[in-house]
Amino acid sequence: MHRIKSLLESLNPEQRDAVEHFEGPCLVLAGAGSGKTRVLTTRVCQLIDEHGVPPGRIMAVTFTNKAAGEMRERVTAMLGGEPKGIWMGTFHALGARLLRRHAPELGWTRSFAIRDAEQSLREIKRAQTAAEVSPKRWKPKAIRSCISDAKNLLVGPEAYSREYGDGPDLLLQQAARVYPVYQQSLREQDAMDFDDLLVQPVRLLEGSEGLLRRYRRQFAFLLVDEYQDTNHAQFRFLELLAREHRNLMVVGDDDQSIYGWRGADIRNILDFERSFSGAHVVRLEQNYRSTQVILDAAHAVISKNVHRKAKRLRTDRVGGDPVTGVEAGNETDEARWIVEEIEGRMLADPDLDHRDFAVLYRTNAQARALEDRFWRRGLPYQIVGGVRFYERREIQDVLAYLRLIANPRDVDAFERVVNYPRRGVGSVSLGRLFSFALEEGVGPLEAAERAGEVPGLNRTARRGLLDLAELVRRYSIRAATETVGEVLEALMRELELTRLLREEGPDGDDRAENVRELVAAASQFESESLPDLEDDERDTFTDLGLFLQHVALVADIDRHDPGADAVTLMTLHSSKGLEFPVVFISGMEEGLFPLGRAYDEERLLEEERRLFYVGLTRARRKVYLIWARSRRRAGDVSWSSPSSFMDAIRGEMEMRSTGRTGSARWVGGSRRRTRRERAARDEPDFNQDRPSYRKGERVAHQTFGSGTIVELSGFGPGLKVTVDFDDAGRKKLVVRYAGLEKDYF
Repeated sequence: MHRIKSLLESLNPEQRDAVEHFEGPCLVLAGAGSGKTRVLTTRVCQLIDEHGVPPGRIMAVTFTNKAAGEMRERVTAMLGGEPKGIWMGTFHALGARLLRRHAPELGWTRSFAIRDAEQSLREIKRAQTAAEVSPKRWKPKAIRSCISDAKNLLVGPEAYSREYGDGPDLLLQQAARVYPVYQQSLREQDAMDFDDLLVQPVRLLEGSEGLLRRYRRQFAFLLVDEYQDTNHAQFRFLELLAREHRNLMVVGDDDQSIYGWRGADIRNILDFERSFSGAHVVRLEQNYRSTQVILDAAHAVISKNVHRKAKRLRTDRVGGDPVTGVEAGNETDEARWIVEEIEGRMLADPDLDHRDFAVLYRTNAQARALEDRFWRRGLPYQIVGGVRFYERREIQDVLAYLRLIANPRDVDAFERVVNYPRRGVGSVSLGRLFSFALEEGVGPLEAAERAGEVPGLNRTARRGLLDLAELVRRYSIRAATETVGEVLEALMRELELTRLLREEGPDGDDRAENVRELVAAASQFESESLPDLEDDERDTFTDLGLFLQHVALVADIDRHDPGADAVTLMTLHSSKGLEFPVVFISGMEEGLFPLGRAYDEERLLEEERRLFYVGLTRARRKVYLIWARSRRRAGDVSWSSPSSFMDAIRGEMEMRSTGRTGSARWVGGSRRRTRRERAARDEPDFNQDRPSYRKGERVAHQTFGSGTIVELSGFGPGLKVTVDFDDAGRKKLVVRYAGLEKDYF
């Protein structure tokens, strides 16, 4: 009690107001850097310690596993012990937990498999083939996006087919044909995708009045973080649980709602007081992160949005460095200047480390020029948003074996491992096996067990299929009594997968090391330590089954390593929730940020503006906004003007140039081009700004890196150079298209 009381005394008045709110709905509008995590964790402790609410009657929902882990650690530290029984985790994890109990009531088993993004995409492609919707003409990612949108809106396959099956939109038509096939295939394989983890709990509660009453009684208090990112399915889930007792506290910031493109509905937070009448509203406007200069710039930007809750951040850190606007010549010049500015700031301030800097950008494609310059300069960096550990090909291959051992009905896992290592099962043999399986109404693994009955199989393919089926059977028996670490280590030895990976070439050693890391993770996995596992579930699930569910639910929490002494490169979307002393926002050009299509709809433009607001408020001390006069995009060079988003703060900005931008001037939010620029734009062959080249000179190429010119030939527009690149070898390039830069380092 004393510990909680001292924590309350350390809160500001608004934070304390939120924490001490007891019963009834409450909306906490938590601005960037306003201490919302502290409010949530202290409120959980207040409910338990002050009001005597049993932990098992509290549900606390977050959007990432990292946030859930931090919340659990803080609550445990505040209370002096683990709050046993509390339901705390992401929407997906809590949905999976509910379904582990009740999936049979919906037609799945309690040990259903969870499909990650890549697995569900392959399943979509198979469903397209089955529905005669060409994957070449209709991209599986586009079809999956349509189906995901439908699920987030709680629209099932049949309703979707009725709505769009004969509609005017051709893509939605095709999605309407694929959706029922895809969903039926998931059910037949005892699998769910990530969207199902949100949808099926809603179906469960809506379909059983008894279950709904049970869980309404159990969860007397609900707390939700990042409420601005919820979609309709998540809103409905919360509404079902909280409608009766109305003890729902949601914390979020409508100004940071940036995921509309993946189903988040900003109306959930804007209309909360309408959905839950009489809601208590608390505004957290005291910022503990940024300087007032940065907050004023952010407010000047976000106040242009019409659809938002009125609030303005304040801080005790008055003044601060001005926001600096920087004009660059092109993306290479932009990257060079950023690297040099980081080095210069570190020389001027010995307290700054590489980890104190972040470079943010609107699209992943912008990372290439930045990464190239950082690499060539030898400046340590980490790219956030690359291929995640569990998405790597070699990891997916090994996990596919475990998935097939745990669930023999898993078609995707079977297809992935059937010929890895090679078993002599070619595409023709595989086609015959699947035809046989379809005719017999069995899964591919069961068909493999009966390979002797499959017509047209050669001896090698038949033997390979029988061997695979026998291997899976043996390891399924072992998995019933052994730990996942023991199973995986034995499997790796028998298949000699480490040796096979090392023989793959230059990247083989790295792939082998990744798999060794997976084996280590499996060996260290202890299902006993899972906080959301109840006693009856420990007897129901194998160690392997629990490990696979754990892996499937692990979000990309390893994306950013705050302990690494490296500059962070990431998209603006990935930066949400992070903070850095110094932030560079690159690519501040009209058409790139905001994206050109944002002008088609006001809601899109407002979301782009919120994304800019998020970028600005990542910074503690300093923000740079950099735009390039020209940028190569999708193979073409486009001329650019500064982003209109900067107009709101242009009068307060310090303007600088990289020194390689010619004599262009920014006038009235756009820029006047020089005569030579216009000539270069209108007559691409005539460009006096294009550098001349000579034999022996060092140059840099966007794709091939650095190299030395060894030969020149041709004249004017046909001028060619032959370059010996350090890593890519000798290449012959047409100068006018090559985009070569002088390599000064």
